[in-house]
Amino acid sequence: MFFPFFPPTSHSRQELVLFIVRFIPTITIYSLTFQMTLRIFLLLGRFLFFYLLVSVPFPCRSSSSGSTQKTLAMIKPDGMSGNYTNRIKNVILESGFRIVKETIVQLDEDTAASFYAEHSTKSFFSNLIKYITSGPVLVMVLEKENAVADWRDLIGPTDAHKAKVTRPHSIRAMCGLDSEKNCIHGSDSTQSAQREISFFFKEVSTGAAVTEHDEL
Repeated sequence: MFFPFFPPTSHSRQELVLFIVRFIPTITIYSLTFQMTLRIFLLLGRFLFFYLLVSVPFPCRSSSSGSTQKTLAMIKPDGMSGNYTNRIKNVILESGFRIVKETIVQLDEDTAASFYAEHSTKSFFSNLIKYITSGPVLVMVLEKENAVADWRDLIGPTDAHKAKVTRPHSIRAMCGLDSEKNCIHGSDSTQSAQREISFFFKEVSTGAAVTEHDEL
């Protein structure tokens, strides 16, 4: 924006006054135009800010626990007698699981046979029942997202010998002996988890002390 030079000093005072009076409205118009433009930009900026605030989705963590799963974990007699309980619990918690419930149970043959009914036709069934009833077991309900698969991955292969080679950091590599005495149990599917949790915490637990955990 350019303004004309002031008239030379040789002009009369009257002409100078007329010159200034003539250009004051022009200066005022320019000033008002600048103020209006500034206000328009401010209003547009506010509108754009609120538009982005409303329209752009921000990532947030859902408070719903609907995506979490529960699975059953059992520390078998060899794990209990070998004093692996605390080490296994530490691994569970460090891996992001929450222990919802736990109970120590001494299984009898009938209860054990009912729990392992799907293996009743297998050649190892009698040895399995003898082994699982040889001492108390610690049964736990674990909870986290993808709990069933993550727990199966954490405990390692069924055969502890194989676990020591292929999964040396798994729980069965830590405390298992072989494919029968493998220290730990984990539900193999969501359906199995529901059945096994119901089995222990609605049937067997009537004569045992059940500890419920909110947080550990």
